Amino acid sequence: MKKKSFHKDLFKVLPLVFSGLLCVSLILLLYQKHNSTPEFGEQLSNLSTIFLSISGFLSALILAYLAAALTGLKKNRSSMAGRLNTITQKMHDFRSIVELLMQSKMWLPGLKKNIDEEYDGLTFFEVKEFYKGKSKLAIEFLQENHNYNETENLYLELKSLLMINTGEKSVIDDVRYPSIYDKAIVEKWLEHKCGSGLWYYFGYKYGVFKDALNLEAVFDRHQDKIMILANTIDGNEFEDSSFNEVFLSKLGEYMSKEVMPKLYQLQDTAGSRLPNIMRYLYIIFLLLAMFGVLLPIFFMLFNLPIITLIISYALVASIIFYISTTLYQFLGGEIDS
Repeated sequence: MKKKSFHKDLFKVLPLVFSGLLCVSLILLLYQKHNSTPEFGEQLSNLSTIFLSISGFLSALILAYLAAALTGLKKNRSSMAGRLNTITQKMHDFRSIVELLMQSKMWLPGLKKNIDEEYDGLTFFEVKEFYKGKSKLAIEFLQENHNYNETENLYLELKSLLMINTGEKSVIDDVRYPSIYDKAIVEKWLEHKCGSGLWYYFGYKYGVFKDALNLEAVFDRHQDKIMILANTIDGNEFEDSSFNEVFLSKLGEYMSKEVMPKLYQLQDTAGSRLPNIMRYLYIIFLLLAMFGVLLPIFFMLFNLPIITLIISYALVASIIFYISTTLYQFLGGEIDS
């Protein structure tokens, strides 16, 4: 793996090295030619207009592409922002459902007090990552015999969904709904499949847990509110659903497989930097504008020494060589990403 990475880095550096060597070589050769042939300087001066036109044309072409690409990128990000807002609202609605479930009386007597008081500060993530040995409380929790038919794990999982950052140890009474969820907490939700516990407890293993999870204890008005929120999340998916174990199982699966991955993906895309190819072309544009356009203009306007023109020719030739040897590599990298 390291050998492959070394070769990859080498292929990136070699064109820059060769371009630098070409630039130095051209400067030395042209300057030597100028010293040995007096009329050579005049030839270079006569070519400056053509050289300026070529450099200007290339710069304008790159600038036009960058302007068009930036416009397209802006539209794309605007569209992404709209989709992100939609997915974020779905997450808000789901967390409102989770809050109602946690506040309900469907849990076995003593479970909520046991988790919120005796294990105050313990998070679902610490329990799932007990093997890292970072939380003695998590190890103690796993070693202790509980009388809640393992539903305490579901309670902890739902509790984690009401947190908005990984540093939180407990859920405050007033659940917060941020405009953008912290990327780290979304990663944790995905890593530990938060939400899928609803599918596991109310779907796959409901026969085992149904006596420990009393859905009839959820107030009717809360059941109605939960169904309204679910239809807001996805009217097609939950249109014919009723508040029962089948609905909760379906909701958990939908959130963990559909909504949370999209939330993470859209956050990642919306917050991404400019594509490498655009930064690459912008640097090329700057170099061409400075050494291929401005430097020859200054040479003609202020009668600068011929070495100025020699440096300009050598640098632009090196830039063109660098483009020809690296453009395909950059394009391939963008396609792969």
